Amino acid sequence: MLNITLPDGSQRAFDGPITVGEVAASIGTGLAKAALGGKVDGKVVDMSYRIEADARVAIVTPKDADGLEMIRHSTAHLLAYAVKELFPDAQVTIGPVIENGFFYDFSYKRPFTLDDLAAIEKKMSELAGKDEPVQRRVLPRDEAVAFFKSLGEHYKAEIIASIPANEDVSLYREGAFEDLCRGPHVPSTGKLKHFKLMKLAGAYWRGDHRNEMLQRIYGTAWASKEELQQHLTMLEEAEKRDHRKLGRELDFFHLDEHSPGTVFWHPRGWTLWQQVEQYMRRVYQDNGYQEVKGPQILDQALWEKTGHWQKYRDNMFTTESEKRDYALKPMNCPGHILIFKQGIKSYRDLPLRYGEFGQCHRNEPTGGLHGIMRVRGFTQDDGHIFCTPEHILDECVAYTALLQKVYQDFGFSDIIYKVATRPKERIGADELWDKAEHALMESLRRSGCEFVISEGDGAFYGPKIEYTLKDALGRQWQCGTMQVDFFMTERLDAEYVAADGSRQRPVMLHRAIVGSLERFIGILIEQHAGALPTWLAPLQVAVLNITDAQGEYAQNVVKALQNQGLRATADLRNEKITFKIREQALQRVPFIAVVGDKERDAGTVAVRARGNKDLGVMPLAAFQQLVAESVASKA
Repeated sequence: MLNITLPDGSQRAFDGPITVGEVAASIGTGLAKAALGGKVDGKVVDMSYRIEADARVAIVTPKDADGLEMIRHSTAHLLAYAVKELFPDAQVTIGPVIENGFFYDFSYKRPFTLDDLAAIEKKMSELAGKDEPVQRRVLPRDEAVAFFKSLGEHYKAEIIASIPANEDVSLYREGAFEDLCRGPHVPSTGKLKHFKLMKLAGAYWRGDHRNEMLQRIYGTAWASKEELQQHLTMLEEAEKRDHRKLGRELDFFHLDEHSPGTVFWHPRGWTLWQQVEQYMRRVYQDNGYQEVKGPQILDQALWEKTGHWQKYRDNMFTTESEKRDYALKPMNCPGHILIFKQGIKSYRDLPLRYGEFGQCHRNEPTGGLHGIMRVRGFTQDDGHIFCTPEHILDECVAYTALLQKVYQDFGFSDIIYKVATRPKERIGADELWDKAEHALMESLRRSGCEFVISEGDGAFYGPKIEYTLKDALGRQWQCGTMQVDFFMTERLDAEYVAADGSRQRPVMLHRAIVGSLERFIGILIEQHAGALPTWLAPLQVAVLNITDAQGEYAQNVVKALQNQGLRATADLRNEKITFKIREQALQRVPFIAVVGDKERDAGTVAVRARGNKDLGVMPLAAFQQLVAESVASKA
């Protein structure tokens, strides 16, 4: 007798071993028809998986996250199947699931084209329509290597050859195509109905630039037609909001191959940068932070002491001078400890909060660079709090409240909270990790924040809270962080004098709210589709004259606005007023003030707000107040 426990706690008894598919059929024909696989004692498995002993079983359908992953995984195999049908000489390599979809890498004698992409997608639909069963078999490693070599699939053979010799490997077949895979997979190709191939790209074999450049095909797959369409619509909207496109159109910045991964800020973009930086500077000042500035280059020996050299060496830019090795800083933490160590610190000085707009450099792979979102040179709103263990909880609670206020001012109200706990490779005693993890979780509870735990994702020196914001399209961006670190101050021999006169190590809290300013500004541009709130807009008011006769008055209006601290300019070009209004509107200027003879003579302005809203004619003083209120509200 074999007992199966279902998710609702009910049990079903069977005479002997049974498959997941048979369990689903015993529950109901509708469930059996919808089922993609199962979860046996927490492990996701195929429908054909044979249950030999008592177990807890859940049936996985397209409505489940595990089901959606199975759909995407199986669609990647369907893609490879279609490519092999159309291009028999192509060799398959790897095809994993990624966020919102999948990709598969191929080796082929010529580059695939967009026409090829359309043909491959059509072939995928044809193969899915055949509803061919997906079947699993297991082979010894060496037998699997020989099998793929016989097919001319040398990349697959190389992958399998790297597996330990005493291990078996699983293969999945659908129709004429068989692929190496751990699984699980959907039971048949007919379950794969809602997919779309998205783009072509290049990728080095095994991620090594010294190896062959492969061809990567990206795709997306969903459980329903509606979800697929929603995703494609979101991507269309995201393309319109792409910060790289808007950065060019609004003349904010450009990227240049003379310095890959760094940003050339133009006047308007730098004005936006300054607004973000000055806002964060006021946050420092209003919340007890002392602003500091550390050097860009630090001796290799320092990075070895902290452990960063061992962990991040490949991502650090290095240089040599007078037979000493240095590195451009990839983070600001060690520099702040060196500042803390200058002079004797007392327990009365704690908590001591340092803040820095610290420019950092990380040698990111060229293929991973993305506009100003992922760069090699970036500036952090970095802060470090030196405190006692007793301070940790209150500091974390206060920090979360501060971060929420900042995000709200920038237009983000939806925040996801995640606690990343100790990784396998770490430094320090477990009892200190226990204290640090408890403090972070308790601080979120006291802040009234629900959170998830991300096992093993903490830094090597301490656990952290990751604050992820959602934008207008529902996309998630991890920006803020709070890390509790008992160990770095010990490695660099930092201490304070306790109340009893003893020397103690301070706890170091690493925190950033916006994170990389470059990345955060990219997020802001996309969040607001370039139409930044008045307080952030590089140009807040454009004053337009109808004819040259109002030129002097237009300039006087601009001076009045500038005198109250607003960013305004006069557009005095000899163009039709409709042309000038349209051009300023395309630049997403929050307010356009038009002046003709009537406005000049009456000391008024005709006002248009962004979005083609006609606010009518108003006295200049009233307009000044309107703009000032818009700035103050941060709306």
